[in-house]
Amino acid sequence: MEKISAIRGMNDLLPQKLRIWRDLEKKISSVFCSYGFEEIRTPVLERTELFLRGLGAVTDIVEKEMYSFEDHLNGKKYSLRPENTAAVVRASVQHNLTYNEPKKLWYYGPMFRHERPQAGRYRQFFQFGVEMLGYDGFESEAELILMCKAVWQAIGLSGNLQPVLKINSIGTSEERTLYVKALGEFFERHIDVLDDENLKRLKKNPLRILDSKNENLDTLKNEAPKISSFLGKSSKAHFENLLSLLDSYSIPYEVDLKLVRGLDYYSSTVFEWKASALGAQDTVCGGGRYDALVPLLGGSQQGACGFAIGMERLAEILETEYGNKEGCFLDLYCAHTSQAAKMMAIELAERVRKEGISVRVDLTQSSLKAQVRRAFRNRAQFLAIFGEEEMKAQHVNVRWLNNEEREGQQRKMPFGELAEFLLKNKHNDGNLYQ
Repeated sequence: MEKISAIRGMNDLLPQKLRIWRDLEKKISSVFCSYGFEEIRTPVLERTELFLRGLGAVTDIVEKEMYSFEDHLNGKKYSLRPENTAAVVRASVQHNLTYNEPKKLWYYGPMFRHERPQAGRYRQFFQFGVEMLGYDGFESEAELILMCKAVWQAIGLSGNLQPVLKINSIGTSEERTLYVKALGEFFERHIDVLDDENLKRLKKNPLRILDSKNENLDTLKNEAPKISSFLGKSSKAHFENLLSLLDSYSIPYEVDLKLVRGLDYYSSTVFEWKASALGAQDTVCGGGRYDALVPLLGGSQQGACGFAIGMERLAEILETEYGNKEGCFLDLYCAHTSQAAKMMAIELAERVRKEGISVRVDLTQSSLKAQVRRAFRNRAQFLAIFGEEEMKAQHVNVRWLNNEEREGQQRKMPFGELAEFLLKNKHNDGNLYQ
């Protein structure tokens, strides 16, 4: 019978890779919590109208990339979420989360886009994200950027590996309307250079041309009008105050006047963190301000800003740089020489687990040599071997594994001292990359 494979662009996360992901997830969520953000979880399936209204009907996501269908039971249209900002804002409005104070929220989970799978782009992909609802000052955007920097440090992206911050201001909706008009007039004069896709963008929203990945348009985009010429005093002051605050924290950045982001809900500040190690798909994090989105989804006018981090791209950077380097994910592996010894190992493992120690008992009838090899493959810190002698003496030999300094060393101890020994000697940092 023919094997059934996963859908192209929707990938299995196998245990070895998932170990790395779990380490990243733990560190990133810890950073968010340290900044006072609370977790929120929204459904992966939402009404299609949410994204039509929130993201903009002429964005690439809505036009070409959403997984949408009509429910034959009620005739309503639903979509798998292509991003999560609109869903978080919907949840905030629906449950009136900001009725008495602003909210800092973070999320993590899968998103879905029907696009051609390639390096760095998948049909199911995972994002970490944060949303600050009810915050309208430049200080909130600075906190987002400081938090991004803290994430890079926490997971080991420092020096040449640290992503580069690119930032811009796209002004208010009124300022942007004037800019889009000038941009359209400019591209109309160079219509012969535009490809079919960007000709469509010219008719619907010329701003999207600046977001085009077509390298043949780079020179034309550089010559196009700049949004900075259309910003009013308030927008300029907001952006200058933000940059000044970033300077005071010694955060390097590049002002990129062509940066607009790909969704219609953005206004004022937009930013991206780019990693050269990723090649063409180099954006590992993107975000900015979106004050207009909350009222667009039925809420009261309020400031809002946030960002999203692509997990696949983060993992790819670390895997490219460090290869298959792994930390120890299991405290103790128990091997045995007989059925009776196996039962003793199971009994002792149950006692030790109650102290917060992770234990795997080899439940096979394999040779002792094969079991020891598995202990190494399972990245255990320690190996305990149970045999006839250990059963009689009620003691166990514990050997260090996957430890360059102490590998091969072992210590004999009574069963009752095993948990205390492991608690004192195991390392808990889980840091794979430093």
